[in-house]
Parts: sequence; structure tokens; C-alpha cells
Amino acid sequence: MTTDPRPLYARATAQAALLIKAVRPEQLTAPTPCAEFDVRALLGHVVGGTHGVASVGETGEERGDAAATPDVPDDGWARAYDEARERALKAWQNDERLASSVRVPWGEIPGRAALSGFLMEIVAHTWDLSEAVGRPLALDAELAEFALATAREALPGGPREGRPFDAPVPAPEGAGAYERLAAWLGRVPLSRA
Repeated sequence: MTTDPRPLYARATAQAALLIKAVRPEQLTAPTPCAEFDVRALLGHVVGGTHGVASVGETGEERGDAAATPDVPDDGWARAYDEARERALKAWQNDERLASSVRVPWGEIPGRAALSGFLMEIVAHTWDLSEAVGRPLALDAELAEFALATAREALPGGPREGRPFDAPVPAPEGAGAYERLAAWLGRVPLSRA
């Protein structure tokens, strides 16, 4: 993949930030398409994961518990994500980090590929969160198309033993980019679950 993922990552995290700001306190215990997460746990995963993205950008590897779920008060998720997001965007500004190898949980790969994978993850989790809270915002289809191309390149089309995504499920006929991405990652909308 030769596209510089940084502008798309910035857009994806801005989109996620807007959606996180729209989450109401009573929605924090709602289920998400990620069976292991309710909304609060998904927000913790997103904030912690974004600190992990920053750690890789800063040092070339995820350090210690950089991606650990943070302890955030219920009214602090938007602020916590904004801080993590700004840290990650700053950490990946250096062209050298994008071109060099980095160590991520799934191996040693070029920085560009790692950031593309992180972009795929935040776009997927943005869809998860949107589904969980009633789709309050229109989502950027270009981000989902890029994330889907990344997912198809990085993840096998069959069983995914030991990977964080389930095997693909069929996308409904006429599905949009987010629905096709979700299906490739083994997710189904809550309305179909």
C-alpha cells in the first residue's frame, strides 16, 4: 500500500471524536456489535488503543501497557479520546517513522502498514459505536473503503484463529462501505443480530 495513511487516519480519528462526543451517559451500558464490549468498554478499548498507536509512533513499538484500558469517568470519554488522538497524530508526523519498521502486536511491519491497520481498527470501532448508539452521524464512506482494502489485504477470508476479528460473514445485498467492512471483520449490525 503506497498511500500515506496519515491524512485518512486524522479524518478517521476526527470522525470518531465527533461520535464519542454524541454518546449519552445512559448509552454506556448498551451492547455493541463487538460481543465482548458494551459502549463503555468499547470506549475504553478505543482510548487505550489510541495510546498504543501513539506509543508505536513515538518509539517504534507498543511499550508496556500503552494500550491498557484507562480509568475514565463516565463524563470524561470525549476529553480522554481527544488527548489520545492528539498524541497519536503528533507521534506519526515524522516521515521516517512511516517508512521504517515498527513492532506491533501482530509482528514487525513497515510503519505505513501499521498505521493503515490502526486506521482500519478505528474505522471499524467507529461503526461499532455508531451502531450501538443509534447512528447519530453520517459516516465518511471513503474511510470505510480504505479500511476495507486494508482489511482484505491483512486478514484471510476464512477462519482467523488467534486474530481479533471473526471470520467474514455475508454482507447484505446493496451494502454500503461500512456494512461491507463490518461483514469482512465478522460483525453484523445489532438490528440483524
